[in-house]
Amino acid sequence: MAVDDIDAFFRKQGLRAELLTEAAAFRRQYNGQGVRKISKPHFPYFGRQIVEAALSALLTGANLLLVGPKAVGKNILAENLAFLLGRPIWNVSFHIDVDAAYLIGMDTFRDGAVCFRPGPVYECVTAGGICILDEINMARNEALAVLHSLLDHRRQMEVPGYDRLVLHPAARFIGTMNYGYEGTRNLNEALLSRFVVLHLPVPGEQELQELLTYEFADLRKEAASTLSALFLDIRKKYEAKEISGRALDLRGLLDAVRLVRQGLTAEQALDMGLTGKCFDAQERALVKDLLALRIPPDWGREDFFVK
Repeated sequence: MAVDDIDAFFRKQGLRAELLTEAAAFRRQYNGQGVRKISKPHFPYFGRQIVEAALSALLTGANLLLVGPKAVGKNILAENLAFLLGRPIWNVSFHIDVDAAYLIGMDTFRDGAVCFRPGPVYECVTAGGICILDEINMARNEALAVLHSLLDHRRQMEVPGYDRLVLHPAARFIGTMNYGYEGTRNLNEALLSRFVVLHLPVPGEQELQELLTYEFADLRKEAASTLSALFLDIRKKYEAKEISGRALDLRGLLDAVRLVRQGLTAEQALDMGLTGKCFDAQERALVKDLLALRIPPDWGREDFFVK
């Protein structure tokens, strides 16, 4: 995408002109240095101050840790930042079985000989990409310890038996983490000290409405307001620990709106997008009650969309 198009995409969000100028200079400096296509994010991140703070961190060369509960847009923000800097993305999704060999690389056989097969972190930092360490607090600390020398002032590491891995100057790390989830753990201080931390706020009604109307330009204002209020109702129940986070699914809400456009009633669509993800009968009944309080079950396409 042309530089002017990238700037226009973010200028609409009111980002400071000097930050956009610095980001454009970064893109020019490293233009064409990459092996992957640079993709425009599907959604903008609605939160000017957060984008400005995150972009400032990356422009200084810092590693960024995005912290927040479910459905606050951590990955959307990371994708927007990579687009702003004009860099390709490598996503590393952490789980308990991710180890150092997966991250950096390992020996493999090719044409009858032993050779090195690079992992996603190796590929990303040599190409000058943005490495998104998704759900970083689900990984074992010993797996992440191998990254310490890449994440601090050394910006390099030894790969035993092979060359030293040196970060491309455009490479950046963005970690994301929820807290309080099953399988998560606290990051150790050595790793945490290598990041600057940004706590993302929970989207309010205005941000949710902006997201809905951005995705569905013909969505009625009343429908956008009602759906936003419904999602906030579900979040309150989740934060009060009355329900799990299964129904707190922004992707599911957007899917439900698409199903209504396809001809399903609101009740059918929301059951498939939100309620049906609750497998406990009592929890499912509670979410159904929330839906019934906000949205008439016979609402359909004409109630959601402008003709």
